[in-house]
Amino acid sequence: MSVEPGAGSIAAEKKARKPFLTRSKKKALDNKPQSLGEQVKEILLIIFYALLIAFVLKSFVVRGFFIPSGSMENTLEVNDRVFVNRAGAMFGQAERGDIIVFEDKKEWIPDTGASQGAIRNALAFIGVLPDASENYLVKRVIGVGGDRVQCCSADGKVTVNGVAIDETYVKEGVNPSDVPFDVIVPENSYFVMGDNRSNSADSRYHIESNTAFINDSDVVGEVFVVAWPLSSFTLMNGDSEVFEPVSAGS
Repeated sequence: MSVEPGAGSIAAEKKARKPFLTRSKKKALDNKPQSLGEQVKEILLIIFYALLIAFVLKSFVVRGFFIPSGSMENTLEVNDRVFVNRAGAMFGQAERGDIIVFEDKKEWIPDTGASQGAIRNALAFIGVLPDASENYLVKRVIGVGGDRVQCCSADGKVTVNGVAIDETYVKEGVNPSDVPFDVIVPENSYFVMGDNRSNSADSRYHIESNTAFINDSDVVGEVFVVAWPLSSFTLMNGDSEVFEPVSAGS
């Protein structure tokens, strides 16, 4: 009996083919219960990616902070949770009126030795929890590089480049400053003050020690929202209009 050329190889190929799976059969296989090990692996992967996303957001987009003191009242209250714009600090500079969070590299705050705890520090570092450490301060930018900032004018106001500022954000009943000063802000630096001037150890109190000016590189970001408590939810605009009459410094 004759055999057509190639018939044997075709038969072998058909025999080697996997059985065709219908959509219903595939679905049944996909719904096969996972083992305990597979479930644990999946949960760990979800946690890992969630932490990675939180870290990226904290490093390059937004970062959360607790407000620990009353130096920015009534704009920011104690225990408010705020978020800062990281991208703005990385690719631009702060402007007069902006509320910024900056790292305390000038050591304005004495070291108390207090610790949040290892777990909380780790979660704050990743970005899961707002940072409540004492290594950061929040103040308002009053002067930028080249500005001459003085206090006080004849009517008791702070002046920037000779223009008296009507600081509507200063806590009611508090003077713009009880401390006289006259400074010129270095380039790429900021002169900052708290809105609660009677309870804010800001740039005014560090002039003699040559640590009054905050370097642009130390700025974490600009506060753009008070997120918690919900009753205090506020989008911040920086109050830049207060400084509109001010011309550029030297």
